[in-house]
Parts: sequence; C-alpha cells; structure tokens
Amino acid sequence: MPAQAIAVDVGGTEMKAALVAVGPDRAEPLRWLRQPTPRGEDTARLVVDAVAGLVAELRVDAQVDAVGVVVPGAVDEARGIGVYSANLGWSDAPLRDMLAERIDLPVSLGHDVRAGGLAEARLGAARGMRDVVVLPIGTGIAAALLFDGQLYAGGGFAGEIGHVDIGHGEPCGCGRTGCVEALASSAAVARRYLARTGAERTSAEVAAAVRAGDPDAQAVWAEAVDALAKGLLVLVTVAAPECIVLGGGFAQAGALLTEPLRERLDAMLAAYHRRPHLELAELGDTAGCLGAALLATEGLRTK
Repeated sequence: MPAQAIAVDVGGTEMKAALVAVGPDRAEPLRWLRQPTPRGEDTARLVVDAVAGLVAELRVDAQVDAVGVVVPGAVDEARGIGVYSANLGWSDAPLRDMLAERIDLPVSLGHDVRAGGLAEARLGAARGMRDVVVLPIGTGIAAALLFDGQLYAGGGFAGEIGHVDIGHGEPCGCGRTGCVEALASSAAVARRYLARTGAERTSAEVAAAVRAGDPDAQAVWAEAVDALAKGLLVLVTVAAPECIVLGGGFAQAGALLTEPLRERLDAMLAAYHRRPHLELAELGDTAGCLGAALLATEGLRTK
C-alpha cells in the first residue's frame, strides 16, 4: 500500500496543498487545495495557521501518514528553521516546531526549490539518474543539487548558481556585479530588453520577438544564453551532474533556450568533462508539492 502524505508548497503569493499517494516510483495527487499566502505582522505564525487549516481539510476521510511543507528563502532543514525569506518577511523562524504544535503527525520542513528538484529527479525529467541539477529560472536562479540520489543543502545555502561571478559589469540585486542571474534570469531578460528598446516585454514576449527576428531581442537572448552556459560550466566542472533540468518561466521557451545553450556549453567543455543531459522540467508547478510529499514519506525528515 502506498503511503499517504499531505504536501504544502508555500509560495510568495499562493499556497498549494495536496493529498498525495506515494509509492516506490510514483506520487499521485488525490486532491488539491489552493489559497492566497497570508501576510501580516507575524507572517510565520499566519502561514503556520494556514498550513494547519489546509492539513485539517485534507485529512477529512483520509488516512494520512505524514506532512511535508516546503517554503522559499534560506531554509535549514536540519534544524527545521526558515532562516530568511525576503518575500515572506521572516528570519530564523522555527517553522517545523511551530507546525508540530498544530499538527499531530510527523512533519518535514524543506526548501521549495530543493523539493521540486527532488521530484524532477525521482519522478520527472531526470528519473533514473543519480547526480542531478535542477535549475528553475525565474526572477532569480537557484539550483537543487542531488548527489548519488540525495539532496545536498549545504546548511541551506547550496545551489546559488545565479550569484556566480562570470565577469560582466552589470549590477545584481544581491549588491554585487557580474552575477549569472543579472543577465540570464527571466527578470534580467525583460529588464535588458527594456533598456535597449524602451519597450516593456516579459521574457516570454522577448522569446517571441527572438523567433520573429527582432535583433534587439536576439542580442539580449544571446547574452542570456552565454551567461547561463558560463554558470553551468562551473556546475559541470565542480559537480559533474549526469543531467541538468531547466525549469521556471524562462525554460518555457523550450528549444529556443536548450539548443543554443547546449551548443554554447558543449563548446566550453573540455574533453575530460562529463557532458550532462540537458532536459526541460516535466512537472511544472506541481513539483514543489510532489517533492514535499517525497520528503514526508521517504525518511528524509530530520530529527
């Protein structure tokens, strides 16, 4: 019999929750709930209250074995602490203990990107592989790292490939210059197109302009691909993944991103490098919840 978990993915604007049946090679959502993420003077407490409410609703008429909750920002899974979230406004919040006070089931706390990466590695684009990088590309760029099939968190700080300095002079939101995500994130593509043309476009609209032959869009896109390839070169050199999975809004461009990126990365790799498979994410916005369910049921919960 599969285990049943309640999984909650806390986002900056929305919370997704699901009752999930988890077997050896699958995770099947049985019921979904969504609601806005609450905010206030004590957002951590409001979020915990909201998670407890979602769990109570999903437990009705269900035999539930465990609960997994994933949140954004810096997360220390070992201690169960939300170290910092700029979007949700908490710092050193003991989220796992707060959740355990409200929920009489085993509770796992994880990081949203790492949980989504676990789901893509076990159930999605990289299934069957052991050394995997999952790279959602949105407003920022952060990677989930799996070595020998296990998540690597580095105390909650691992995977910040978006802040590798690749030597350009553009400022980054982190306060430094030269970062990968200052050129290669969805936000950067939109911002740099605006700076070149005076026209406001989303990264998806810039991608459409690339396909239509817009030279400004093509220049911005080429710079983004080059920056991303340089960041991936660091990952390949240090971590030697079998597979790199690209997700997030930027990856919705599909082959417009993967084909030039694969060509650029391949040109930079030496003969001795392990050449990774380059894949597009398969699980979309369900990845966080599915990963939370895996964390809840696979013995990864820290004590």
